[in-house]
This record gives sequence, structure tokens and C-alpha cells, in this order.
Amino acid sequence: MVLPQAAPMLLTRNLLYTGITRAKKLLIIISGDKVLNYMIQNTDTKKRNTGLVYKLKNMNSNY
Repeated sequence: MVLPQAAPMLLTRNLLYTGITRAKKLLIIISGDKVLNYMIQNTDTKKRNTGLVYKLKNMNSNY
């Protein structure tokens, strides 16, 4: 799992947890100490505005 330095909103504990739990047999984390520690400490969660609910409700009208 590569953890590059990126926008703080992308460096969340939830994203790190997802990457770790999806590993089946082996996990190698490639990251700087600062980025990894920031992700561990960053418990912020943002509301995701994906529009998925709208798209699912309007699926039938597209066919």
C-alpha cells in the first residue's frame, strides 16, 4: 500500500483501515513516517456527496 503525501482530506484513518483490512495475505506499507502517523491520528470523517442515491432512484428513467 503506497501512502504518498497528499491533501489532508485524503489522509484519513478510515482510508488506512480499509487498505489494511483488504489485504488477504501480505501487506507492505510504503510511506514516510509523517504521512503514516498523520493518517493514524486523523479521525476526521467528511460527508461524501457522491450523488449515488439520486442516481439509483433515477436508474429506471434512463432506460
